[in-house]
Amino acid sequence: MNARKIFLFSFWAIAGACHAQSGAVVCHNGIGNFEAISLSGVSVQVGAARSQGFARRECEGALLWEKSKALIATGVAEMDVDAFGIDLGVGSPVATFQVKKAEAECCMSLEIYSLRKPPKLLRTLTGGTFFSTADSDLDGQVEIWTDDTASLEGFEPRESGERYYAPTVVLRFVQGRLLEVGSEFQGYFDGAIARVRRGLDPEELREFKNSSGRLPPTAHFSAEDQRQSEKLQHTKEKVLQIVWAYLYSGREQEAWKSLAEMWPPADFDRIRTAIIGARDRGIRAQVDGVSEKASSGAEKNTEVFDARTLRVVQATMMLTGQHVQGERIEGKRTEIVLPAPILIGHKPAEGQTEDTLPDSGLMLDLVIDAAGKIRRAGSTDPLFDSSLKEATTKWKFVPAFRGAQPIASNIYFIISPKR
Repeated sequence: MNARKIFLFSFWAIAGACHAQSGAVVCHNGIGNFEAISLSGVSVQVGAARSQGFARRECEGALLWEKSKALIATGVAEMDVDAFGIDLGVGSPVATFQVKKAEAECCMSLEIYSLRKPPKLLRTLTGGTFFSTADSDLDGQVEIWTDDTASLEGFEPRESGERYYAPTVVLRFVQGRLLEVGSEFQGYFDGAIARVRRGLDPEELREFKNSSGRLPPTAHFSAEDQRQSEKLQHTKEKVLQIVWAYLYSGREQEAWKSLAEMWPPADFDRIRTAIIGARDRGIRAQVDGVSEKASSGAEKNTEVFDARTLRVVQATMMLTGQHVQGERIEGKRTEIVLPAPILIGHKPAEGQTEDTLPDSGLMLDLVIDAAGKIRRAGSTDPLFDSSLKEATTKWKFVPAFRGAQPIASNIYFIISPKR
């Protein structure tokens, strides 16, 4: 069967299941599925695990080629296809899968499989609540974004039992080595730091700096004292977020300078040691090195193939699973294949229900990167509200291809708000 036809079938199967799940993963407790075949002939199947032919409330994923089959995982709470057929910089097209074994677990693992025959597991990363591959700045290089949740195990226990916000981590394969490359995205981290700083109350920051830093239990506090303690706790959280952002963007001196400015002086050495320990036992312990490159500030945008300029008949052929002879390069026609959905969905805005959403189609103008993630979404239709725009940031596609090379593309995409 033609690969595009499989992709198209998967779109309808998944779109109908999105409201039943969180919208962030392909399969959750046995609900949702995805099937596709790569250009190399390796297929992926993700859906409900089965026992004696009956679907279970668990998920399973497998890779198939010729007459062979390899299980990725089975009997798990969640399984997701984050990317399929992309170039991750490891020398072969890959598929990346997120796996969460049990509902109660905090974290997922990311499993990266080569799609060459026979497919093989290239790398496993653990310790994040999510993993997302993306060509973040459309420069032709694909990063892996995650949060370093596992690093906070045992770090600064909170009375409520909740964890602190986990630091953002950015990774990339460079010549086969997995590097932490947060230093190349200082603009992103600076934006996060600025948002947190705007939320800091100067008086509450002064009170926190005059505290012990550890913050005592509040079980026997009066209501007023408990409210005051909660304010200190929120301030502490914000200070840590700022320090983490500097640290994970390659600016260690700025991290410790900010810590010294905002943390109780008597507790500085203890918390600094705790922060270093947390970072060293987290995702950084799983990478091969750290990039020393800083943000250049210069744009390095790669070409974005504009499929919006295609004639209607060409676009129709692509969307119905037919390959189209696209551009002429060195006297030969190259095949352009449009993106195909892995997972899309829309949670109705507050006050809306699925029954009240319109059935009419809504045309979106999407820029999809070479990893299949939405970099920009727009529409002139009034139905394109803030909730739908937010939903598009979580959508996942098989990217467009020029021949065997995944590329960024600009397409028109029609959906129903009910899907």
